[in-house]
Amino acid sequence: MINNEQTPTRILNLQITQLTPAMTAAVQQAAAILHYVFAPQGSWETLEGAIQEVQEMLAPDRMVWVAMVDAEVIGWIGGVPHYDGNVWELHPLVVKPEWQRQGIGSRLVQCLEQQVKARGGLTISLGSDDKHNQTSLAGVDLYANLWEQIRTMRNLNGHPYEFYQKLGYTIIGVMPDASGRGKPDIIMGKRMT
Repeated sequence: MINNEQTPTRILNLQITQLTPAMTAAVQQAAAILHYVFAPQGSWETLEGAIQEVQEMLAPDRMVWVAMVDAEVIGWIGGVPHYDGNVWELHPLVVKPEWQRQGIGSRLVQCLEQQVKARGGLTISLGSDDKHNQTSLAGVDLYANLWEQIRTMRNLNGHPYEFYQKLGYTIIGVMPDASGRGKPDIIMGKRMT
């Protein structure tokens, strides 16, 4: 954990740059962060799987941006084009736990938004799974009165959908049972202006 006296100085050194295959150390660091943060949630449970995900994100039609402090990756974001580049999927966003709640995730999302706009993208979408009963949408029959359930949705235990709402993203749908019975994927989107 970083104390408050260190945080402002270290964040001043923050650089956001595009990740390329030639940045082998940064690729390994990005994969390690993905594995460390998401394995307890049931995603990227092996480091090998996380490395494969990062390598897939480095395909020429996709983009990856890393947040670095003193040549260390502390977070990253990816973008995947869909619908002939009109829509870009934000996938994934990950920040080291000790750097969370310091604006790093927001800066990465803003960077992705700028890049999507520069490429002529019209919308960014994302899916945010609820695998651990973090919202009132988990564990219920979403086929019954779906939009009312979305309208009255509550965050029960730190689900990230509210983070995205603060950045202007709107819930545009839900995929029931995406991660198993009663474990929906909350679909969000934002129009690029």
